[in-house]
Amino acid sequence: MTSQSRSDLIDSLRGIAVALMVIYHFSYDLTYFRIVIFDFHHHLFWLSFRSFIVSLFLGIVGVSLYLAHHKGIRWKAARQRLFILLACSLLISLVSYFLFPGRTIVFGILHFITVASLIALMFVRYPLVSLLVGVTLIIIGNKVSHETFNQLWIHWLGLTTHRPKTEDYVPMLPWLGVVLCGLTVGHLLLKTSIGQRILASQNVVSRSRLLTWAGRHSLWIYMLHQPVLFALLWMATSVIKLTIGA
Repeated sequence: MTSQSRSDLIDSLRGIAVALMVIYHFSYDLTYFRIVIFDFHHHLFWLSFRSFIVSLFLGIVGVSLYLAHHKGIRWKAARQRLFILLACSLLISLVSYFLFPGRTIVFGILHFITVASLIALMFVRYPLVSLLVGVTLIIIGNKVSHETFNQLWIHWLGLTTHRPKTEDYVPMLPWLGVVLCGLTVGHLLLKTSIGQRILASQNVVSRSRLLTWAGRHSLWIYMLHQPVLFALLWMATSVIKLTIGA
């Protein structure tokens, strides 16, 4: 472990989530350009794959928040992080408005992380409460739904009867519960002897420089990888069309 607020293992696990995210988005882009057709909205594999990636990301968000603020909330760093997340979220909404007409990203994963991070800070000193509230929110988010929550102005809370028409949707329920449970995991890792050994362990995952680097720059990879993939696939399909046309 490099410091109490930074762990090579946690960064590497986040790096794995980043790699899986890139694979998922690349597959989605293949469908967007009609190179290969996958059913992301109904097929069990793709639904489960996305849920696993989001769960891994958000669980690590909770763990990282605890590691960073367990001695007391570092408000300057927290405000800077929240400002960057908010700016990136608004940029994604703006770009998606033009790129995906009728399916604008109103409350995607960055929007969620921005709000959830602020809420989760209130639970850092109360890991047991965080666990109980987190589990409760996960249960409610998966078991309760009502048509009222389908409306655009409130669908960010979750509890909808169907998924909104948007390219990315990560509602507060049940996903805030995952972040709060992650806080408790962070507490166990830092405050128990077994957890400390896990954080300090040097295994294949934590020794991967590429994964660690990706985990530490996950936000910028998230923001840049799709434009790069889109550009490459657009050029590839353009060349194929020209070749066939010739």
